[in-house]
Amino acid sequence: MAEVRVELAGRSYDVRIGGGLIGNFAEECGGLLRKTRVPIVTDRNVYAHWGEALAQSLEAAGKHPAWLVHEPGEGAKSWDGLSRTVEWLLGEEVERGDHIVALGGGVIGDLTGFAASMLKRGCGFIQVPTSLLAQVDSSVGGKTAINVAAGKNLVGAFHQPSLVLADTDVLSTLPEREMRCGYAEVIKYGILGDAAFFEWCEANGSRVIAHDREAVEYAVTESVQAKARIVAEDERETSGARALLNLGHTFGHALEAETGYSDRLLHGEAVALGMVLAARYSARKGHLSAEDAERIAEAIGASRLPVEIASLGLHCTGQALAAHMLHDKKMDAGTLPFILLRGIGDAFLDREVSLEDVGAFLAQQLQSA
Repeated sequence: MAEVRVELAGRSYDVRIGGGLIGNFAEECGGLLRKTRVPIVTDRNVYAHWGEALAQSLEAAGKHPAWLVHEPGEGAKSWDGLSRTVEWLLGEEVERGDHIVALGGGVIGDLTGFAASMLKRGCGFIQVPTSLLAQVDSSVGGKTAINVAAGKNLVGAFHQPSLVLADTDVLSTLPEREMRCGYAEVIKYGILGDAAFFEWCEANGSRVIAHDREAVEYAVTESVQAKARIVAEDERETSGARALLNLGHTFGHALEAETGYSDRLLHGEAVALGMVLAARYSARKGHLSAEDAERIAEAIGASRLPVEIASLGLHCTGQALAAHMLHDKKMDAGTLPFILLRGIGDAFLDREVSLEDVGAFLAQQLQSA
């Protein structure tokens, strides 16, 4: 098992990575579980696979699980899902010193964390991420949110977990498409800040997607270490360092909006294509060589992730795609900073990007074969 410490003033916590953590859940949590009854938020799919194992661990320690089971998918990350969760937690008489357990992927982690941030002005929660994407990204760093009509993740709060248990055994139940989505966030850390890790991903990405235990644990640990360093430097995304983690997300969120936040394009797929677009746009602006931009595209495409907008079959203009970016939560004083690249492993924040030029670039990409 690996352990990564997220160092924050007064709110530091551990991320434990390895197999068997759910089966040993009660012991791993220790004194965080104050009461006999433990509130757990999950979804129907995760509950079917891992609910019994977590319950057995709790019951062996004299604890009893209380379950709130949402339907799978982004629909839970909504006002209705938040209201249901908060009302249920109040009914469970959760106190400020208690800890709510989020057992699931990014949707459940975001929803539960946001509910915990609000409940009685803030109570604790424990992340037990069950997707690769959640283990390497959304479960670490304290960003919590729901989706609203205006866009994705526009209502939320920074609220750090007290503990993250990334049980790599749970990934064995993930479909290949979900593993590929998570892998997009893994290779992101190499592209934005670690050329050597990018090279490792080029050579080992297929092993990660195929559930190779050694490769998965290494990929998750390296990713969490990278994110922990950035979060410690810029917890609330004020200095610009944490913004680098949004590489690919500005383009990706526009594509998600155009496809209706549906299964047509999953979040990890949108981020993957968004990183390719960010690389190609960086080349267009003269920051990155065309060769490096296509090397990034090839590495992502080798994992059977999308690398061309044309493959989505969209019926829109480049300017329409760019217009979605006006709702991006990173908008500041009417301008939208973009995460671009000077090289593989060298991302930077560009605050002088013209959305009109982005629209023209996307129009070209829409027409590419």
